Amino acid sequence: MVNVQMPLWALWLAPVLGYLMGSLSFAVLVSRLMGLSDPRSYGSKNPGATNVLRSGNKMAAVLTLLLDAAKGGVPVFLVRVWADTFTDASAVEPGLLLAGVALAAFLGHLFPVFFKFEGGKGVATALGVLLGVDAVLGLCVAAVWLGAAVIWRYSSLSALLAALAAPLIYILGDGVFWSTEPPVALALVLMSALLIWRHRQNMARLIAGQESKIGKKG
Repeated sequence: MVNVQMPLWALWLAPVLGYLMGSLSFAVLVSRLMGLSDPRSYGSKNPGATNVLRSGNKMAAVLTLLLDAAKGGVPVFLVRVWADTFTDASAVEPGLLLAGVALAAFLGHLFPVFFKFEGGKGVATALGVLLGVDAVLGLCVAAVWLGAAVIWRYSSLSALLAALAAPLIYILGDGVFWSTEPPVALALVLMSALLIWRHRQNMARLIAGQESKIGKKG
């Protein structure tokens, strides 16, 4: 494979594009296209797949989940596959570029420039990022979320446990499934911290026994 040398400024457009892709709030866009109420007006008021499910439209929720995951996974996957083609060690470390795009896409969902910087909590987008980094990593973290959801039926609790597990799985998988890159590990730690912070109100409701379970309307 022939390496194509690109100027540094062009390479660092990738995180900017990742952020812009992450800023597409598919919960809102899918709801509009399907004639549903704005997900920011009911339930938890969070523009995410779980809240869209409270509308009663399962198809809208599934589409939101898939598209929110894709906007995190696609840019990360493309950088992981093509970074070595366009860079060399003297230009920019591929792991650093991968970490930058991963974090940028996630921040785009949390603080979308197209929606007044009022975004969702980032669960589906974070999963997409993890799948983009490595499919095994994404599937392992998804299994943590799914297992917790089946047992306790709380989306927020499942997300919190998955957030805690993600960087640990990435670090522990070094040399077995992948070669852990410090910039990527740091990005995953930051993403997990932000995801937990975005769920601070859910944590309060969980402690008070007031959190809604998965599939409950309202």
